[in-house]
Amino acid sequence: MAEVLYSSTRNKDAVVKASEAILKGLSDDGGLFVPNRIPALDKSLSELSKMNYKEVAYEVMKLYLTDFTEEELKHCINSAYDEKFDTEVIAPMVEAEGAYYLELFHGATIAFKDMALSILPHLLITSARKNQVKNEIVILTATSGDTGKAALAGFADVKGTRIIVFYPKNGVSPIQEKQMVTQKGDNTYVVGITGNFDDAQTGVKLLFNDKELEKEMAEAGFQFSSANSINIGRLVPQIVYYVYSYAQLLAEGKISEGEKINVVVPTGNFGNILAAFYAKNMGLPIDKLICASNDNKVLYDFFATGTYDRNREFVLTTSPSMDILISSNLERLIYRIAGNNAEKNAELMAALSGTGKYDITDDMKAQLSDFYGNYATEAETAETIKAIYDACGYVIDTHTAVAATVYNKYKKETGDANKTVIASTASPFKFTRSVMNAIDTKYDAMDDFTLVDELAKIANVEVPNAIEEIRTAPVVHDHVCDKEEMKAVVKGFLGM
Repeated sequence: MAEVLYSSTRNKDAVVKASEAILKGLSDDGGLFVPNRIPALDKSLSELSKMNYKEVAYEVMKLYLTDFTEEELKHCINSAYDEKFDTEVIAPMVEAEGAYYLELFHGATIAFKDMALSILPHLLITSARKNQVKNEIVILTATSGDTGKAALAGFADVKGTRIIVFYPKNGVSPIQEKQMVTQKGDNTYVVGITGNFDDAQTGVKLLFNDKELEKEMAEAGFQFSSANSINIGRLVPQIVYYVYSYAQLLAEGKISEGEKINVVVPTGNFGNILAAFYAKNMGLPIDKLICASNDNKVLYDFFATGTYDRNREFVLTTSPSMDILISSNLERLIYRIAGNNAEKNAELMAALSGTGKYDITDDMKAQLSDFYGNYATEAETAETIKAIYDACGYVIDTHTAVAATVYNKYKKETGDANKTVIASTASPFKFTRSVMNAIDTKYDAMDDFTLVDELAKIANVEVPNAIEEIRTAPVVHDHVCDKEEMKAVVKGFLGM
């Protein structure tokens, strides 16, 4: 099998193997690693339809992680997709109101980030061994709510690693915050910052690019890596569940082999929908990639106009994991539609960090025809949760409701009758207050954990273990800092 190498979106000469890209997380020039080609699926769709999740994961990931042996990769997959998930199928699909909801929230932290962050620690440790790395690996991550807990759960007490998570102090749901601040593990550190997610993400990128800090850390026996979706080790596992969802629809006789489907993804940092785009380019019969935004509709405006502009009010919504104005992973798509031109991409990214905006050319815009963008207001999101619950008793979270709302707008506009998979990215138990208020405002008087029990009752499902274990868990992390203090905080935790 021909090797897939990874180059930086900002420097065509920065070329590394898959394991090196996973270890580094971010290229030295600030660019993201992208595969030098998108490999084609080498198993037929009908062959894939007879496989379980782990088997599909191997067939997809082996095509990208070509410097991993079969034994290494299967070990990573088997270690990730085990009893941490509350269902053997890993990613079940539920048919509701004319769409197929791909439930990506059955892992340890009840959000889709578990799908990739259960395997990333294993990929990282394997990569470190392959590259004779002796340093301790420090995972540095910014989170808008879900990545943080999923990364903490994945890396807690993993030998040879430490993990530091920064989150916006008042920008995540109470359940999300409780999940993070109660995290056990001697190698974990959680810090709220007085700012929003973009401040946290920008601060983390600055630390990655701080050469002086890198030198100091190396002398102390440390090196940074990332668990954010900027790490290719996060992106590749996400491609798997789109291939798996198609294979499942085929196995259940819902579609015929080769029939095109649409995919709807609620999108903040653009990693999840980019994974669907990669799946399509591997030969998976996906027609439209429907990109759903909330009131922070920077991506909707980009698809509509060809201008990316983060100079706008930052809105705190009930779908906080999408409250993002700088969609990091979009850079990988920009690089591709610029004809894999690192120089052109670097110029656009410089404009983004300078003036806060950039414009793509008409040629580049023409290559975005696979995508459809729209957004859901807060009121529309709540209405969709209620409408689906009233119609069939199925309860979805706020992020999934953004996707369902946008899907309804798309259908109304286009009349497109393709079977459609909606990425259901979080359990409603993660956003109980917003979800229950949408169904009936009488719930607003209840406390968060009473709401959990009410939700279990009306949805006729068990309370997930991830919620049960934080009900009475003590707060372990109560650190808060300004965004300017992030470097000092990191050095303090590492004892430097």
